[in-house]
Amino acid sequence: MTKNKAMRNKTISLSSKDEIVLAREAIRFSPQKKIADLTDKIVWQDTFYALRYLPDNFVDLLVADPPYNLTKSFGGRTFKQMSGDEYCKWLDKWLSKIKRILKPNASIYICADWKSSIMIPQIACKYFILQNRISWARDKGRAAANNWKNCMEDIWFFTNSENYTFNLDKVKVCRPVIAPYRNEKGEPKDWQEKDGVKTRYTAPSNMWDDITIPFWSMAENTEHPTQKPEKLIAKLILASSNEGDMVFDPFVGSGTTAVVAKKLGRRYLGIERERKYVAVSLKRLHDADTNKAIQGYENGVFKSRNFG
Repeated sequence: MTKNKAMRNKTISLSSKDEIVLAREAIRFSPQKKIADLTDKIVWQDTFYALRYLPDNFVDLLVADPPYNLTKSFGGRTFKQMSGDEYCKWLDKWLSKIKRILKPNASIYICADWKSSIMIPQIACKYFILQNRISWARDKGRAAANNWKNCMEDIWFFTNSENYTFNLDKVKVCRPVIAPYRNEKGEPKDWQEKDGVKTRYTAPSNMWDDITIPFWSMAENTEHPTQKPEKLIAKLILASSNEGDMVFDPFVGSGTTAVVAKKLGRRYLGIERERKYVAVSLKRLHDADTNKAIQGYENGVFKSRNFG
C-alpha cells in the first residue's frame, strides 16, 4: 500500500515506470560504443568500469563523495565495511585511475566521515597536493548512549599542481557585524547596513557551520541515504571552477554535484551504478531547467543558517 505524502513533503520519489523512462537518458560505455561528447551527461555504470573510457586531461574540478567505510545500502546493493587497510586499497583503486583524466590545474575535493577521513590523505597524497581540510557541521545525527553524537564530516581539498583556480570573492560569507566600526567621517568601515541589519562580507574558513542537510520539506530532498546539500557543493564549485568548466563526480548518487554544476553554468559528468539514483539525478537535472535556486545562496551571497 502506497502512503500519501504530507502536503509540504517535497521529497523526490519516482515510480518504477518513471525510473525506467528517465534512466534511458543516461549513457553507457562499451568496447563497441564510442561516445564523443561527454558534456552534461549521467553515466549509468559502475565507476571502475566507466573510468577506462574517459579521455585524458578533460576535468577541471573533481567532487567525489565515495561510500564511507560503513555498511550501508544504496538502492539495490550494499557497501560493506572493510578493514582500514582494505578501504585504503579500495580508495587507491579509483584514485589512481582518476589522475590521468584531470587537467594539470584541476582541483579535487573528497568527502569523508570522521572514521574514513584519516585514510583519505594517506592515499590521495600519492597523486595530488594537499591544500586543506574542510570540516562541516551536520544538523542531523543519531545520539549514542556511550559515545559523542556524530555530527561532523570532512572534505579534503587537493590540487593537481600549484597552479589552480580559487575564486575567493565568489564564496565570501555574509555575517552579522558584532563591532560596527566607523571611519573618521562616520562611515561604515568594511560593513554595510540594510533595513537596520549590519552585515559584513568575509572570507570563509575551513570550518562550516551554515549547512542544512536536505529534509522532507526541501525541494532538493531525495530518498538517497547520504545526499549532500546543494549549498555545500555550490561552495566547492564556485571556489574551484569557472563558468564553462567541466565538473566530474565519479559517485554522483542522487545527482547533487551535476545539478549544482548546471545551476551555476558549469558543464558536468556524473557516474552512478543504481538505476534508482540515475533516474533521480536526471529528474533533478530536468527540474534545474526552470528552477536555478540553491537553498541558502541568494544573489551571489551565502547566507548563514540563521538567515535561511
